[in-house]
Amino acid sequence: MDTVVHIPSGERGMIRVFNLDMRPEQARFLREPGALPQVLGIEDINLDQVEIFPISDLEDLGLVGYLTEGCAVPADHITADRERLMELTGHVMLIRSRAFGGEETRLTPAEQITFIGAYGEDQTHWTGAQIQADSAKPYSAPRLSPRANRAKARRIGASIFAVVMLLLLALLSKLVGWP
Repeated sequence: MDTVVHIPSGERGMIRVFNLDMRPEQARFLREPGALPQVLGIEDINLDQVEIFPISDLEDLGLVGYLTEGCAVPADHITADRERLMELTGHVMLIRSRAFGGEETRLTPAEQITFIGAYGEDQTHWTGAQIQADSAKPYSAPRLSPRANRAKARRIGASIFAVVMLLLLALLSKLVGWP
């Protein structure tokens, strides 16, 4: 199969659903390190962001219910593929965007793996003008010389020592009864 699934750089909040047309033991084997990247035609993937399970495990909830209620995908995002998702049997694989570490990736799945669709929440697009102030630049604060840093540390240490000694003196005068 010549299907190529493109994941853009920096993508987040998307879940891709794949149908696994394979025996249960083959689907379980995909959880082993190195197996899934090989059948997807990529170098590496974060397996913590991949779910592989039989649809029968979802019982009455079903795959559509799992996506909408368990993964917080808005129902209107699934509307176009609802029937197709409900007809799936066997094992499915859900891959979250975080599985690719924010890098652009092109998946070329093996022929037993069929891409069903990508679903996700509406993303907030944070935009704004770049800050031009000098204080916004990294390491823009004035740096003290090593000698000034040591002197500052000594002053702080001496101040703490003086406060502690005054407290001890006040406590001792209360206990002994000094005027």
